[in-house]
Amino acid sequence: MNPPDSHLMEWIRQKKDRLDALSPLSPDLVTRLHEEIRLRHTYNSNAIEGNTLTLSETKLVLEEGITIGGKSLREHLEATNNAQGYDLIVRLAGEKAPINHVTIQQIHEIVTRGILEDAGRYRTRNVRITGASKSPADWSRIVREMDTLLAALEEPDSDVVATSAYLHHRFVAIHPFTDGNGRVARLLTNLYLLRHGYPPVILDKSDRQKYYRALHDADNGDLAPFTRFLARAVSDSLSHCIAVAGGEAALVPLRDLAKGSPYSQEYLSLAARKGLLDATRIDNVWHASERALEAYIQKHGRK
Repeated sequence: MNPPDSHLMEWIRQKKDRLDALSPLSPDLVTRLHEEIRLRHTYNSNAIEGNTLTLSETKLVLEEGITIGGKSLREHLEATNNAQGYDLIVRLAGEKAPINHVTIQQIHEIVTRGILEDAGRYRTRNVRITGASKSPADWSRIVREMDTLLAALEEPDSDVVATSAYLHHRFVAIHPFTDGNGRVARLLTNLYLLRHGYPPVILDKSDRQKYYRALHDADNGDLAPFTRFLARAVSDSLSHCIAVAGGEAALVPLRDLAKGSPYSQEYLSLAARKGLLDATRIDNVWHASERALEAYIQKHGRK
């Protein structure tokens, strides 16, 4: 389980150090971040799987208990269940609970409660995934395959980001449940990250095709694209958490950042897409900090 590109990992290391230096965060800030990440994770994770609730509709369902007209009962349950699953992993991380069969089945039971008859239980039949290059593990081998996966999480000195990518892909490849594996994989990955001092990641629905392509590459033996994909999400999450501190760490749209730089918004956007500028996409708009712009100018700037 090798770490991704060195420059991306260096960004992650630096931002992790900065976030650690800000700890402990104030209770009000922790609450604000929890509520925001909980909502965005729930919305995006469900949208990846085809749930049609919008972000604002998801917010109403979770915070007001409102039923959205024209939306199915299943979609409402997916919203409330996934949010409760997120609450569970935050609590488990705080308790330093181990990641094991019980934990995983507990997460699945909450995520699929009222939706699947076998909620919280490994499947007892074989399944096929449309479009997948490989079939999931035979149902009789699920426990053994999961044992191997869980053992890999305990390897000493393993890279957290690379291991979280391995965990995510291997879990969906095993496909231990009849349904809900993607949602559980995203929660399980965040539980692993939280237990190692990282903030949760949000895999944006706008990156759905990149997400599935990277998983497909991993199915064919190349985990590097998915590791980079997840590392980018880790970097974005760290940037977002640091940004609440304000100052030079605050994230601003590139159109505003460009006004005080030698570059146009279009140039900076290209640098962000190439991974040369440490930038974060929020609601499909690239943002970066003054610190990130200074680092880019020092390394790539015009003389």
